[in-house]
Amino acid sequence: MWREDSYTARMRDDANLEPSLDCVRLPDGEVAIQLRDEAATLALGMRIARAVRPGMKVYLRGELGAGKTTLVRGLLRALGWTGRVKSPTFTLLEVYALSRLELYHFDFYRFDKAGEWRDAGFRELFGSSGVCVVEWPERAAGQLPAPDLTIALDYAGQSRVARLIGASEQGNRCLDQIIQ
Repeated sequence: MWREDSYTARMRDDANLEPSLDCVRLPDGEVAIQLRDEAATLALGMRIARAVRPGMKVYLRGELGAGKTTLVRGLLRALGWTGRVKSPTFTLLEVYALSRLELYHFDFYRFDKAGEWRDAGFRELFGSSGVCVVEWPERAAGQLPAPDLTIALDYAGQSRVARLIGASEQGNRCLDQIIQ
């Protein structure tokens, strides 16, 4: 998937001393970003924070330990959250009230059936002005509304590759801002 011959953009924000991120825009519009370490995953979260807008739905895919919660931690830190950021694996939902927006961090890893999402009563949160960030969205397949942005984190040796896919007009604008 990582192609050295593709168009590559280097992302860096010197004001915040973020690590550089190697970014490849593929012909289908998908963006691949090599995440060499935890700092790079946090930096990608910071980039997402600058681009995310109220009402967006961001779905995170990846194996256990791939960095989904670390990505959310970077996003929340950039939005001004100073408290602890934990995976909502057991609680299903963590709510973060921020000055600019509310962020709902879901983790559906423990769902056995897709209908459990409906039974949990989360539907109204997905229609709100809050940002919904969902780990393990496939565990509620067919129940969730369509995402604006999907981020898949895949192992690539000792590092990771994040694949970002804009799935709506708002998601594509967000994606463009992330890679600027």
